[in-house]
Amino acid sequence: MNDAILTMLQQLAETRVTVVIPTYNEAENLPAMTAALLGLPIPNLQLMVVDDNSPDGTGAVADKLAEQYNPMVPGRARVVVIHRNGKGGLGTAYVAGMQRALAEGADYVLQMDADFSHSPTYIPQMLGVMLATDADVIIGSRYVPGGTLDEGWGAWRQWISWWANFYSRMILNLRIRDMTAGFKLWRREALIGIDLDRIRSNGYSFQVEMAYLCEKLGYHLVEIPIHFEDRRIGQSKLDMPVKIESAWRTWQIRWRYRHLRRAPTVINNPVVGTSALDHASAHPTQRQPQTTP
Repeated sequence: MNDAILTMLQQLAETRVTVVIPTYNEAENLPAMTAALLGLPIPNLQLMVVDDNSPDGTGAVADKLAEQYNPMVPGRARVVVIHRNGKGGLGTAYVAGMQRALAEGADYVLQMDADFSHSPTYIPQMLGVMLATDADVIIGSRYVPGGTLDEGWGAWRQWISWWANFYSRMILNLRIRDMTAGFKLWRREALIGIDLDRIRSNGYSFQVEMAYLCEKLGYHLVEIPIHFEDRRIGQSKLDMPVKIESAWRTWQIRWRYRHLRRAPTVINNPVVGTSALDHASAHPTQRQPQTTP
């Protein structure tokens, strides 16, 4: 085992990772997702649930999970629950969770869905690639080579998904392949540099606004291929009002940040078929200090 791998394993043991999951009617999915996340070989991983007063009792389920998993002695909680008064939207839920995670000292913040559309099994690879490189954001991407969509998606749904990405990329002149990806790992400094207080998108366009700011501010992005699984339990939150908001909000994002100077952005080729340890061995780079424009 070479020095690069040993260094990465040591970093992994010391790194504080917070997984932020917004929930609305995810009571059936949350226990299994919590068990899967806390069973990963990441010692300091924490789950932060942001619940919007779900009618199905997701908030109460989350509280019970916190009682079950949190240690009896003082220390970093394994499960944290943020209760909000009502359905405030995906964007504000992520912002609330990310800001809380940063305030409590998270080194890395991962965002994902509660319904297993994003498999927790990808997280060690995402974290390993970030620790082994100078990446600021790791994106679990459906649209890089090796990325796939659920086999149950029909042609119309696949076309809508492709069009949403094409539409956003063309209007905003971006190179990210998966503009609407909701599976991302953020370096702490990147979220601080973005300034979450200025985020205005409240639906799925939150993903587009965050991606746009990443490229505008010159952050180092790496997209890794994932298989996107359709939810097996519960209903999709992507209703018609959310789709309409996403369409017009893209133009608003372009106008809002029109004076923001674009910095050089690094977008790596997709990391395909390599484990985190292999990547560490092949790319023993050291993180360099970065100033945000």
